[in-house]
Amino acid sequence: MSEHRRKPQQPQGGGRAAARRGQSDPSAGRRAAPRGATGSPSDSYGSRSSGPDSQGSGGEERPYGGRAEARRAAQKGTGGRRRTPDNGGRGPGGPAGPGRGRGRASTAPGKKRLIDYPRANRFGWRRWVPSWKLASGLCITFFGSLVALVGVGYAMVGVPDENTAAKSQNNVYYWADGKQMVATGTGINRQNVTIDQIPKAMQYAVISAENKSFYTDPGVDFKGIARALVNMAQGGETQGGSTITQQFVKNTYLSQDQTVTRKFKEMFISVKVGTKFTKPEILQGYLNTSYFGRGAYGIQAAAQTYYGVDAKELKPSQCAVLAALLKGATYYDPAGNPDIDPAATKDANYKRSHDRWGWILGEMHKDQHLSDAEYQTAVKKYPEPQGRKAVKGMTGQISYLADTAKKYVLAHSKVTEAQFDKGGFQIYTTFDKDKVNALNAAVNKVQKARLDPKHRDKDKYVQFGAASVVPKDGAIVALYGGAGYENNHFTNNADTSGVPVGSTWKPFVLAAAMQDGTYKTDGEGVSPLSKYNGDDNLKVRRPDGTYYLNKDNSIFRQRNESGYPWGYISLRKAMEQSVNTPFVQLGVDVGLTKVRDMAHASGILTDSMLQGLNPSFAIGTSTPSAIRMADAYATFAASGEHVDPYSVTAVKEDGQELSGFDKPKSTRAMEENVANNVTDVLQNVIQNGTGTNAKALGRTAAGKTGTTDSNKSAWFVGYTQQLSTSVAMFRENPKDAELLSMNGTAGVASIHGGDIPTSVWTEYMLAALKGKSDPGFPDATKIGQVADEAGAPSPTPSPTITPSETPSETPSSTPSETVTAPSPTVTESCRFAWNCQGDGGTDAGGTGGTTSSPSATESTGEGDTRGNANGGGNGNLFGGPNG
Repeated sequence: MSEHRRKPQQPQGGGRAAARRGQSDPSAGRRAAPRGATGSPSDSYGSRSSGPDSQGSGGEERPYGGRAEARRAAQKGTGGRRRTPDNGGRGPGGPAGPGRGRGRASTAPGKKRLIDYPRANRFGWRRWVPSWKLASGLCITFFGSLVALVGVGYAMVGVPDENTAAKSQNNVYYWADGKQMVATGTGINRQNVTIDQIPKAMQYAVISAENKSFYTDPGVDFKGIARALVNMAQGGETQGGSTITQQFVKNTYLSQDQTVTRKFKEMFISVKVGTKFTKPEILQGYLNTSYFGRGAYGIQAAAQTYYGVDAKELKPSQCAVLAALLKGATYYDPAGNPDIDPAATKDANYKRSHDRWGWILGEMHKDQHLSDAEYQTAVKKYPEPQGRKAVKGMTGQISYLADTAKKYVLAHSKVTEAQFDKGGFQIYTTFDKDKVNALNAAVNKVQKARLDPKHRDKDKYVQFGAASVVPKDGAIVALYGGAGYENNHFTNNADTSGVPVGSTWKPFVLAAAMQDGTYKTDGEGVSPLSKYNGDDNLKVRRPDGTYYLNKDNSIFRQRNESGYPWGYISLRKAMEQSVNTPFVQLGVDVGLTKVRDMAHASGILTDSMLQGLNPSFAIGTSTPSAIRMADAYATFAASGEHVDPYSVTAVKEDGQELSGFDKPKSTRAMEENVANNVTDVLQNVIQNGTGTNAKALGRTAAGKTGTTDSNKSAWFVGYTQQLSTSVAMFRENPKDAELLSMNGTAGVASIHGGDIPTSVWTEYMLAALKGKSDPGFPDATKIGQVADEAGAPSPTPSPTITPSETPSETPSSTPSETVTAPSPTVTESCRFAWNCQGDGGTDAGGTGGTTSSPSATESTGEGDTRGNANGGGNGNLFGGPNG
């Protein structure tokens, strides 16, 4: 080390080593010898210790003590500061140099730190144990900051105003061309009232049901908030406030997002509300801002909407029904709300409402808010609310268009029904005004020409549902939902569940067979020229050779609509004449799960399909909506490319576009040639089979008829490359939503899919495609192998080709079958069904098992009632609790 870096030489009065020796602890056990005790020069004050031999400047051995002992003594006297082991304690001179023996002595204490952590005068684990001063200081700082934060938060938040919250705006819907369709809002259905105009029974119904400690609690459930915050932080389900005060605050804050920030804000506002407002004022605000369903905000609007009276005239029994709605109007409105959620059926909602109504009255009685006599009077009879009513502008098909668009918005965004009904949204739809009007006109024209409900009882309660979708796009351009809200028809028939589709399901069976084959073909596709037994009353064989059984263990037999002995016919011919037995056996041979998967890939919702698969699943026991059927057939039109149906292209709120409304992406549902072959077979249905009434369209088209057991529904689904349209017809008892037989309707023995539904379809498509080109369909090439059912006769050397199969069959080396009886025909002058006698063909599209059904695990449910368990459940467009 350079000389100018050396430390100053110690004064003659003794060096640092001597100082260390002089500071040694008397209790250490060994003390340094007094100066001169040894007679050695090294004992003088001027000597220095150097090196491990403890020699002084004269080089003599130190007889007592030593450098190590001096170091220990120094450490004890200076708080344990250790020597830095940079050079072994030697000076810059090394072992023999002039600095020998200097060592590094402890220095004076440095400048104190503001926070002594880790602690300077502790060693080992003690260095990391904070002092009581540090711990107390941190606690004081934390709680002080928390108090300051709460104070700032409390000062910054505002108190909600129920009058401000009562303001609402219109929701504006637009046609596909951007022109306004309708503006509808809730402003006319909202009015604040003072607490003295709200019956005590209504006040106590809410308190007993939701917040028994309302008049004594501070207005905030701190445990509930803490529980909600922890749950949200862990990614669990969101939770809301539990007190009436917190719910009032939430009602008046438009944002219903369950976030940590909103929870803290809700807490601050609730505390402030509790100190500024009286309990009656808080209860008044809550009842004036709560959502009761049907677009009704506040107790006054709810009283008018559900019972047609002012709030002050409500009876205790009615108050309990309205209080039940606050748990969730979608699920507790006894009228049902299946268009919002398929689980909210009329029956399910009625039961939920009735049960909670009784419970609330019981709680009011228990809490001594109802006397014994008042309670007995209130529970005597459930006060059923009045039905829904049309609001301004929501008439005709507009009501169903807006309903479909609203449902789509709720399913594809975080907007709640309560927020949506508050208004302020601009909804841009896919609906084409001209096509909507054309579809409505087609239904009205056919109804007027064929149905006479005033003079024929069987013409009463007949309903239609229809939808039109663009292939390769998925846009819903038109729909027919019913007679309109103004006629007390609030169910959207275009997007409803519970109407079995019958033989319109058979194309999915054929598509699965052509793509996946049967258990006999090792996965190779089956040709539509394969022959199956078309006779009536046939046993259905499992792949293992056993037969399906009825509940009584008798053999199940599949029925056709007629007993005509078709014998072994091709699948193409069976589709043409809608013969059941070949497709029931084919479905089993292919595998019913594969049929279900094909239908789902094409666009049918799983919830609308019969869950317990049985042979009759292959011929239409499922209950998809008209929208979904149109969309699934659009997959055939698009050569196997599927796009989910959609009705909204954009939604704006306060000028800002909401996310979630991009056009759905396409998926490949089936091989291109499979779809094209299905189309080829369905073209033959129109040209030569049960759908011949559709030939009046005068352009290339494909389609399929469908009729269900007991003639309870009839369908026609058809398409061109530009449009896919489905039409459903059924009778429904308005009291219990049970499907009724249409035998005798329109003055004919039975209604078939090839009759009135096909006529409606043709009328609409003529108008919708007027002036459009006829691009036809892509050519279908030969597909699959001919895999005849066991027992089918071998082809003869010189087969006879029937005219009915010639026009649309593709060239094939396999001869088609010989038909022993002519197909039903229709006269060329019969353009529309209402000018004809009969339906132009026998559509045997009913469900199987008309006289018996398989066992419980294989039952052939028919779907006699809409949405029942046998019918397959929900057929709504956007699903349900999955969609």
